Amino acid sequence: MSRFRGKDRIWVILSLGITLIIVLFGLWTMFHTPSVQWHDRSFKGLFKNYGSQARILLFAVLAYYVLKTIIQRRWVDQLLILKKSAIALLKVTRKFHTPIAILAIGVIFLHIVGAFIYGIKLDFANISGLLAGLALLPVPIAGVFRARGLDRKWHLRLGLIFAVLFLIHAFL
Repeated sequence: MSRFRGKDRIWVILSLGITLIIVLFGLWTMFHTPSVQWHDRSFKGLFKNYGSQARILLFAVLAYYVLKTIIQRRWVDQLLILKKSAIALLKVTRKFHTPIAILAIGVIFLHIVGAFIYGIKLDFANISGLLAGLALLPVPIAGVFRARGLDRKWHLRLGLIFAVLFLIHAFL
């Protein structure tokens, strides 16, 4: 039985459409930049901006798991106002987890393409980014299985692996 019904399906389809437009426009922008500028600071700023945008989106995606853990472990049961606020935020993050994740994956794709065009050196930032990108590949596939009830916590496990590698890449 599919988890995406009615309004949820609309949000997912809408985010797929928006993501497609963003990715196509981003690719068009990158590939219409003269190739002599592909190694300039301005081009590096372009694809780094995609990485910064992806970071913000991923924090919104990961907020769902943080709030879910807070509620499940009863860390806010003592303060009723915090509990009600956490539950309200959990409802919002649950509703927008998938659409925001779709947008984040599109922006990450643009970040990766820009990094390859700019040129990859074998340094810590690039290697950690490549590992995070590889870890991300099975996460949406496991998410589809999760939505259909066929998941055995692979989406969560692979997502946590990606989250750790992403945090290493983004902040170290």
